[in-house]
Amino acid sequence: MATLYLDIIVILVGAAIGSFLNVCISRIPEGVSIVHPRSRCPYCGHPIRLYDNIPVISFVLLKGKCRDCGHPIPLRYPLVEVLTAILAFLIFWHFGPKPVAPVVFLFVCVLIIISFIDLETKLIPHILTLTGIPVFAVLAVLFNGLSLRDVFFGIMVGAGSLYFVAVYYEAVTHREGMGGGDLNLLAMMGAFFGVKSILIILLLGSLLGAVIGILLIIVNGKDMKYEIPFGPFLCAAGLLYLFFGDRLLSNFFL
Repeated sequence: MATLYLDIIVILVGAAIGSFLNVCISRIPEGVSIVHPRSRCPYCGHPIRLYDNIPVISFVLLKGKCRDCGHPIPLRYPLVEVLTAILAFLIFWHFGPKPVAPVVFLFVCVLIIISFIDLETKLIPHILTLTGIPVFAVLAVLFNGLSLRDVFFGIMVGAGSLYFVAVYYEAVTHREGMGGGDLNLLAMMGAFFGVKSILIILLLGSLLGAVIGILLIIVNGKDMKYEIPFGPFLCAAGLLYLFFGDRLLSNFFL
């Protein structure tokens, strides 16, 4: 029973943090403070009441509309809250009540913010990745059992591998395939997971991007020049590596 209560607390805290991540997703691209002013409707500007700011529940009670102006609330808000709650539970279940668990959750929160910002703006803010690289490098050494050498080469190979792919893609297609944000994102992952993770994350991200990208092109009736941000697929690959990394490494490096 105590374990059940703890699981519920983790899920509720995860959902509450997901609500804050929504603030970050909305404000970071605009260069606005994430702590001030308090949350408000982006359409009518009315401050959101505390009882209208309960993760997921308020969205359901309000029927997905602002109480003051009636404008539909983007589905992204409850989606991020639910996703963060689920990942908080999975991290707690996978790592247990150990010091590494909140560190991993912080990393995952950054991946969530990056994914949704990239989906909405097709940009990955440098403030997240360039800050994340040294921060997660230090945390990886302290809590993730990585050596300084592994972290250093993870950063170098992470950025370098995507740069290599980007240069050749542009040379062949005469179009820019990815920006500096993707390079910095993979470097940040290399800093946290180590150098062995890079190839697997890149392959998984490319596979996910190709499959989902082709489906979106078919559904939307677009051609092969249809722009699809790569960042969310890298983040999804990073999550897969987080939970299945040991198994992937053992199968890949047989």
